[in-house]
Amino acid sequence: MVTEREEKRAAGTEKIRRYQANLDDEIDGIAIYRMLAEAEPDAERRAIFERLASVEARHAGIWRQKLRDAGVEPREHGPSLRVRVVGFLARRFGVSSVLSIVRGMEAGAYAAYMAQDHTARAIAPDEREHGRTLDRLRRGEMAPSAVITARETWHRTGGGGTLRASIFGVSDGLVSNTSLVMGFAGARAEGNVVLLAGIAGLLAGAFSMAVGEYSSMRAQRELFERQIQLEKDELEAAPEEEEQELTLIYQAKGMPEEEARSIAARLMGNPEAALETLVREELGLDPSALGSPWGASIGSFLAFAVGALVPVIPYFFGASASAPFVIASGGLSAVALFAVGASLSLFTGRSALASGLRQLALGAAAAALTFGLGRLIGVSTGV
Repeated sequence: MVTEREEKRAAGTEKIRRYQANLDDEIDGIAIYRMLAEAEPDAERRAIFERLASVEARHAGIWRQKLRDAGVEPREHGPSLRVRVVGFLARRFGVSSVLSIVRGMEAGAYAAYMAQDHTARAIAPDEREHGRTLDRLRRGEMAPSAVITARETWHRTGGGGTLRASIFGVSDGLVSNTSLVMGFAGARAEGNVVLLAGIAGLLAGAFSMAVGEYSSMRAQRELFERQIQLEKDELEAAPEEEEQELTLIYQAKGMPEEEARSIAARLMGNPEAALETLVREELGLDPSALGSPWGASIGSFLAFAVGALVPVIPYFFGASASAPFVIASGGLSAVALFAVGASLSLFTGRSALASGLRQLALGAAAAALTFGLGRLIGVSTGV
């Protein structure tokens, strides 16, 4: 039977574990904001990241003191692997490419703190405000100097933009072409046939992705442009009504009526600024970021091609149907599948190991199924 003393000891151990976990998260927060500051070329945005890092440092100090008050010396460590990867991506692809990832981390921290004691709940609003700040920086809706005080919903559904799309494109190419190559290998086709099939699958899939992405992005852009044009027509036809809409928008944000009217009147003096504000607030669109159909098309083509190339690589060194080439193709694909799955954990916040193994299992199942079907078809047709 558990005694009262044992219950207290267990509760104390759990509290210490939670304090240390909070400290670990804050250490990661300090590191990521400092990495973003180093990678950010704009001085104002860099200053914002530095201020966010200082807030995280203050939070870390709170948890260190909590641990010491509990009679435990804080365990210090460097940034986690996830944070190091995010920092590398920020340096390689630009800060904007990882803002959605960091914003998701802040959203997770806010939810975690709200589920803890009063000390954590007192810190939670800072994490929520960090999420708002990152969201505004990511969307580029305000001048950097005004971002800190922005009031915007922090829990938008967001993506990793080009980076996330690239990872999914690689995943599609990898899974589909690995399955294709394994299907031909299962049918005991000659090595040169497997190579030809792999290259054909790569090109067919990449062009299909490119055309589909171009058509989708073109249709979306034309729709957005039409909506913006309609808003422009309304602004020209009924400026008084649009000014009233602007006033109501700012009132809804918490401004006094007179101040809202004053801002709306000033905006109406600049038709371009008024249109941009109405488009952002009413339609939720950024006129300067409607997306490039050609850019999306080329990106999809390259991402799919990179993934689809992996299972074909061994056959470039010898077009043979022998087991070593099949094993090499399967092995390379397995490593790539795990890497893609682990990369997706940057967006989901889940364990990189679990995400990698899940992606590997799904890809392996698809490849095994097509291998078996290829073997069956090869035997039944005498290929």
